[in-house]
Amino acid sequence: MQNEVANKTKQYIADFFQNHMPAEYVYHDLEHTVQVVNAMEEIARSYELDAEQLEDLHLAAWFHDTGYTKGPQEHEERSCEHASQWMKEQEYASKRIESVCKIIMATKLPQNPQSLSEQILADADLSHLGKTTYWQRCDLVRQEIAYLSGKHMSEKEWVEFEIEFMEKHNYHTTAAQRLYDKRKQKYVRQLLKQKIRLYPSEDFPVDREDEFAEEVKKYKKPTTAIASKILTKEKNADVEIKNMRLGRGVETMYRTTYRTHVNLSSIADNKANIMLSINAIILSIIFANLLPKISTDPYLAIPTVGLVLTCLISIIYATLSTRPKITEGKFTRKDIEEKKSNLLFFGNFYNMDLKDYEWGVEEMIKDEDFLYSSMTRDIYWLGKVLAKKYRYLSICYGVFMYGLIITVVLFLVSYLMKGF
Repeated sequence: MQNEVANKTKQYIADFFQNHMPAEYVYHDLEHTVQVVNAMEEIARSYELDAEQLEDLHLAAWFHDTGYTKGPQEHEERSCEHASQWMKEQEYASKRIESVCKIIMATKLPQNPQSLSEQILADADLSHLGKTTYWQRCDLVRQEIAYLSGKHMSEKEWVEFEIEFMEKHNYHTTAAQRLYDKRKQKYVRQLLKQKIRLYPSEDFPVDREDEFAEEVKKYKKPTTAIASKILTKEKNADVEIKNMRLGRGVETMYRTTYRTHVNLSSIADNKANIMLSINAIILSIIFANLLPKISTDPYLAIPTVGLVLTCLISIIYATLSTRPKITEGKFTRKDIEEKKSNLLFFGNFYNMDLKDYEWGVEEMIKDEDFLYSSMTRDIYWLGKVLAKKYRYLSICYGVFMYGLIITVVLFLVSYLMKGF
């Protein structure tokens, strides 16, 4: 795919997702689309495709989920329409548009791709089933289904749903089978083990016993014991679901809070830039037009000085709100061991060696409490910075508003006094 076309497509899709994709699509978001594009490229490298085939695959991968803006039902058809419209604007031939639409439709479940290009994108769309990101993406799928349906699946329902989906699915290309199938089968086994641990029963499939001998043996107990265990599990089901919701709720809370803080910081900087620009323009007008007239019209002196002070003070506070704070940019191993350092903020590590920073991050990842406390501290200090920004901005806007009112009054008074 030519760089100019590739960059144009990426930017268009990124803007489209940001402006049009509903927030409840936590799985079918821009991140998913980027991952599908990367997986498509990974699979396609195993085959000798010409430039046109690769470009069609790229276009199909970027557009394949844009139809989700109006819901999951028949989103592939809407994605095709969207891709067709965009490609017509870019003056693509009708044959190419038809080819891209066929590739997009190959992602529709149940998948039935025909050509090699269709098989590649179909495999790329479900590549997460055999990647290390499976559990993370799986959780997002579950959240999205809950948002859309308004019903939360129990742990049992979800595990059975995933097992059924994984076992029915097959990768179509030999490259995808080589890249993802082994890990995918590992996840299937883990799901089945989870099913046994959560819901042991005597009707566990016999043909699976060789794979899970320890688990099956563990739960080969008298019927009364099994019934008692199942009963206990059912009584605790609400607690388990609550805990799962709590876990996802915590992750969503951190994600949403980070996004909100970043957006508020961006808004504050934009407001400060507006004030800087407006006051700079006003000062340039004062120096060019009003100051030269003071010698001939002395009555303009006081209001002009008032306007200059208003602009100057506003500029000072707008600048203070955007001024960065310089930190040491370094932490010690003792800080990590005592869990006092926040490794998520660049100002705490920019002066460190890469090896020391990697060690610190590894220590943080190993300790869940340390990880969450680091995110909490990061959000806290982001909030402190935001409070400072908005405090200065509040003063800046107050000075500007009241200063302008007073200045206008001074101009009117001076003008009237001149008449007398």
